[in-house]
Amino acid sequence: MIIKRWSLIYKQRRFLSTNNDVSTAEYYFENGLRKVKPYYYNFHAFTKKRMLGQTVLNTFLTEYRGRSEDYYGLITVNDEQVNCETVLKHNDQITHKIHRHEPPVSDQPIRIVHEDNELIVIDKPGSIPVHPSGRYRHNTIVHIMTKEMGYNTLYPINRLDTMTSGLMLIAKSSERAGEVKKELRERTVEKEYICKVTGCFPSERTICEAPMKQLSFLVPLNYVHPTGKDCKTIFERLSYDGKTSLVRCKPLTGRTHQIRVHLRYLGFPIANDPVYGYSTPWSDFFPLGPLENPEEIVQSMIDCTPFDYMLDPFEKSDLPRCQECRVPIIQKDPVHQNLALWLHAVKYSGNKWTYESPLPAWTGNSLIQ
Repeated sequence: MIIKRWSLIYKQRRFLSTNNDVSTAEYYFENGLRKVKPYYYNFHAFTKKRMLGQTVLNTFLTEYRGRSEDYYGLITVNDEQVNCETVLKHNDQITHKIHRHEPPVSDQPIRIVHEDNELIVIDKPGSIPVHPSGRYRHNTIVHIMTKEMGYNTLYPINRLDTMTSGLMLIAKSSERAGEVKKELRERTVEKEYICKVTGCFPSERTICEAPMKQLSFLVPLNYVHPTGKDCKTIFERLSYDGKTSLVRCKPLTGRTHQIRVHLRYLGFPIANDPVYGYSTPWSDFFPLGPLENPEEIVQSMIDCTPFDYMLDPFEKSDLPRCQECRVPIIQKDPVHQNLALWLHAVKYSGNKWTYESPLPAWTGNSLIQ
């Protein structure tokens, strides 16, 4: 049945042309959001070690857990059409064509803080990813700046998380990108962030040096563990309003999600963090503080939450469906206050340069001393 379904979709799509160029992106603005009209796109990937010996179907259900098996229409391996039972081998090139529906992002403009012949410094709005990844392609900093602001080749240097706002450095050449990245690796760049956390953060200066590691490639969350990579963050409380604290953060290392993980470990997660906060889809499996049995937690999260949580809205929905790909059309826009994290990169200082970003509205500017 599945093979017949794939064959039908292949016949429907094989004559469709796909242009992946940035210039074809069609943006529109609605309810304070930047949106992209759906489009066809070819994904290309080479087999990874964990895929070897797996069937095409099993690989897609594992690697792309947000869809059921009949969603994947035209799949080829080494440019040849395959069925769901084809077994993947070393160095196989997998291609699949899908009809992409990108999530909306904030329509806040990308503000230029500084620009010279070698470097662009922007104030990145929260909710916009830096570069194409996952469900995002055109709704990204790189594509928006290329499409709407006239830039050509861009080299992001400090890649802020999707929901994080603030200063981002982008080089105009690989040489300049390498120079600034070298400063970051050598830890000669001072970074300063501001965040809003749940609870009354300690008034004294707090230094967290807890090492971190990733839970799993299937669950790309990070946590504190003795065998993790070295990390160091300095925290300083700026104010407390009875429920939340404004905290200045100075990460001395640059691990993924470092500030968020350290704050969670200390018991003061960012107040609106949907991943490391108090209330998340994984709260029952992912407690605050150190994790005693990370392997069991990973399995619980995989078995009980991600697949059902992600699949239900798409495959069991009564919403109207796209006529091209049959994916339900999400008609309700995301809540604006949930788009951006209360974490903002406010200042970066390197060798003979310093850049600063205005504080976001949620800080209540007058509270910062």
